[in-house]
Amino acid sequence: MDTAGAADPSMPPNPLTHLSLPDRSEMQLQSEADRRSLPGTWTRSSPEHTTILRGGVRRCLQQQCEQTVRIVHAKVAQKSYGNEKRFFCPPPCVYLSGPGWRVKPGQDQAHQAGETGPTVCGYMGLDSASGSAAETQKLNFEQQPDSREFGCAKTLYISDADKRKHFRLVLRLVLRGGRELGTFHSRLIKVISKPSQKKQSLKNTDLCISSGSKVSLFNRLRSQTVSTRYLSVEDGAFVASARQWAAFTLHLADGHSSQGDFPPREGYVRYGSLVQLVCTLTGITLPPMIIRKVAKQCALLDVDEPISQLHKCALQFPGSPPGGGGTYLCLATEKVVQFQASPCPKEANRALLNDSSCWTIIGTESVEFSFSTGLACTLEPVTPVPLISTLELSGGGDVATLELHGENFHAGLKVWFGDVEAETMYRSPRSLVCVVPDVAAFCSDWRWLRAPITIPVSLVRSDGLFYPSAFSFTYTPEYSARPGHTGVPEPATDADALLESIHQEFTRTNFHLFIQT
Repeated sequence: MDTAGAADPSMPPNPLTHLSLPDRSEMQLQSEADRRSLPGTWTRSSPEHTTILRGGVRRCLQQQCEQTVRIVHAKVAQKSYGNEKRFFCPPPCVYLSGPGWRVKPGQDQAHQAGETGPTVCGYMGLDSASGSAAETQKLNFEQQPDSREFGCAKTLYISDADKRKHFRLVLRLVLRGGRELGTFHSRLIKVISKPSQKKQSLKNTDLCISSGSKVSLFNRLRSQTVSTRYLSVEDGAFVASARQWAAFTLHLADGHSSQGDFPPREGYVRYGSLVQLVCTLTGITLPPMIIRKVAKQCALLDVDEPISQLHKCALQFPGSPPGGGGTYLCLATEKVVQFQASPCPKEANRALLNDSSCWTIIGTESVEFSFSTGLACTLEPVTPVPLISTLELSGGGDVATLELHGENFHAGLKVWFGDVEAETMYRSPRSLVCVVPDVAAFCSDWRWLRAPITIPVSLVRSDGLFYPSAFSFTYTPEYSARPGHTGVPEPATDADALLESIHQEFTRTNFHLFIQT
């Protein structure tokens, strides 16, 4: 049995320090589900309940009416001391996307009452135990040209009174009318006192930036917060935006590869390396550039140490004539332009830059939650939203099982293959196991099939809440010619025996998993 992904044994368990507890409704939902299904027992919904859910799941898959909440933020945050407030930079952002946001419960009543404005509002803060209003910032969502709704928390910070080394951001979404949609958590954020000025060593890689990771670049003139501009992409062009930042995949580039073609190169990025930045949202790329360390507004041309979080850097276009200072990526108000540096008269291995060509680099993270409330008959929050990270196939013979690894699992979830519910066992908040349905459940004339069948994998909560995923399961028949024969196998004299063998090929030995991006 072949799989395209396995569990990640290095995935750390959830930390037990200062994480906020689920609210009462979430705890009640999970406790009720736990009473129905204890860990280690196989469960299936009643036939009547499955029949009701099946039509709704089919509609969710056909209409694609999901709602997605995406939180993007920096990997590290600099601590504030005394009365200062070092606001997180780049600021955490929230994007709401998906057609489900445009089909909202009570929309007609809202129009009849003459209500206008956004139908959801958000509140973001740190996952501290107090959770007071003073530590929470309200997000005002605004619609973008691509139909996504965007909100930004610009004034969040962590004080020196908070002694944690890591924390999470907490996003609380409330629908118009006051109904709680759910509470969503960011990835873990590392707290640092200030950017490291020491030469980085690969013995301590916590702050190093690896090839293929996501980064953000921003420029801050004269250390003034109001003058911060972020490298971003708008209308297919690179810009220096004062309100919105973009995440870029940082690749170690090969001087011989064509633009957009990145041979796999692992490792940590060092100064002096040829790199290429690819916008994670649009796929637009900058040309390959050499990343240089910056000190006292000079590009250091002979430094090859690993890049660290919140370091000042410059991006040099290759091919500069010898003896010249080189050409660097620079901003001019909102435009991104090229700046011609001049050689340093006192030190040959330095180039003189201007303020606008000095960038700060920082790693970024994102987490995405998808759900659909169209099928649910409940007012309970949609959280915790289960997240699937990998699938692992095992077993054989008459029964094959699929284990889902991820987070936020609970006993009230069932695995669905398309519109077919699978018998499911809850193991832990990070593991669900299900029995793979027979291929006959998806196609009545499977005996005549000669092509693979790909079925989406999703999760459904006991109250009908639908959670789509990026994973699918593919049943693939494989044929083998008789010994001594080539090409297409000859038909067997016993057609039923041949078709039954094909069925066994489907159900026993040839399952393939694919991650759909």
